[in-house]
Amino acid sequence: MAKMWAGVTAGMTDKLADDFNSSIAFDCRMARQDIRGSVAHAKMLAATGILSPEDAEALTAGLEQLLADLESGALAIDPSCEDIHMFVEQELTKRLGDVGKKLHTARSRNDQVALDLRLYLRDEIKELQALVKELMAALLEQAKAHKSDIMPGYTHLQRAQPVSFGHHLLAYCMMLQRDLGRLKDTAKRMDVSPIGCCALAGTTYATDRRLEAELLGFSDIALNSLDGVSDRDFCLELLSALSILMMHLSRLSEELILWSSWEFKFIELSDAYTTGSSIMPQKRNPDMAELARGKTGRVYGDLMGLLTTLKGLPLAYNKDMQEDKEAVFDAVDTVKLCLGVFAPMVRTMRARPDRMLEAARGGFINATDLADYLVKKGLPFRSAYMISGQIVAKCMAGGKVLEDLPLEEYKKFSPLFAEDLYPEIDIRSCMEKRISEGGTSLKSVEAQIAAIEEVLKK
Repeated sequence: MAKMWAGVTAGMTDKLADDFNSSIAFDCRMARQDIRGSVAHAKMLAATGILSPEDAEALTAGLEQLLADLESGALAIDPSCEDIHMFVEQELTKRLGDVGKKLHTARSRNDQVALDLRLYLRDEIKELQALVKELMAALLEQAKAHKSDIMPGYTHLQRAQPVSFGHHLLAYCMMLQRDLGRLKDTAKRMDVSPIGCCALAGTTYATDRRLEAELLGFSDIALNSLDGVSDRDFCLELLSALSILMMHLSRLSEELILWSSWEFKFIELSDAYTTGSSIMPQKRNPDMAELARGKTGRVYGDLMGLLTTLKGLPLAYNKDMQEDKEAVFDAVDTVKLCLGVFAPMVRTMRARPDRMLEAARGGFINATDLADYLVKKGLPFRSAYMISGQIVAKCMAGGKVLEDLPLEEYKKFSPLFAEDLYPEIDIRSCMEKRISEGGTSLKSVEAQIAAIEEVLKK
């Protein structure tokens, strides 16, 4: 059968070329958006007198029925069609005759696909934002429950200073808050309608692009028709935001994997989110966290692939741009899948404050406070730092911790040490003394909790 675009060519392509050229296998997910865009287009054509009100009404009714039939299952998408746009137009023409052929007046598939993709991704961003908030809420729930439970904070994966487990989890809430901001910014720059740019140069018809944009909920139109059909920055920006989001999930995955190991045992993941071994009955593998960590590379690949596809394209539309959809669809699907499993996995994990406290007490993470004690007594920080390091070395050699070393031993290093030392190097005191805004004291952590709660209310 000849294609709907047959004209100067016969429209009779080879079957292998048809399969290679076809995009309906993946762009069929934009059927709702394609029909929505077509309804708005028909209404605009009627409002400007390009189509009669009767034709526009017939087109609108036909499109709405077509969507209803797709959603009910009464109509199946024809995989032999080249793309979703041609399927909708072909089916509409089959039902309405020549009236259906009028729908494509004053537009091209070039601006049509650009419109559909923006509409589709705009909807997906809302879902992504909701899923990010669900994970933030799960982290917040755990942070509130463990806002006073002490754990060792790390730098270089070495025990560094005491923090609360709640404080540590809230760091991920802050990352996810930035992810929400990036998604919001992406949606804002995506809020521009390309429809009416046509193939590349606009149209000879006196259309009303702003009316059509308004009907579709856009706040503005693409001001240059060449840019309107060839712009895929919004895809790249979304892929970039999703890559950063996946990086955050991967970092959290890494910590959940470490914390659930026998070497740490800071947390226990629910059986619902771990798997067993085929030959080792004692194993509880954090496969969901590992998969999320692994899928991060997949989303990075989607971004790098599309960047590479677009890097050498001249204006305006080129068929290479058909490769945008599979990359962005895959990234969106992957991130939604990861977020969907992460929220309940975090919500159901069980913390082990006893193990965290045990690790905190054995890592000399109050050594900085020991040095600060001497500084408050008037000793220069570098001198206090050196003395503290020597005391830590002595404790390590003797199998002791700072709290257990007798005062007379401290005095061998400096006469400034007195009985008031021990409250200063108590682990809980060391955590609570970090009173600077954003620190790990209870008051500061509660302020961070309140800030995240405010974000989740919006």
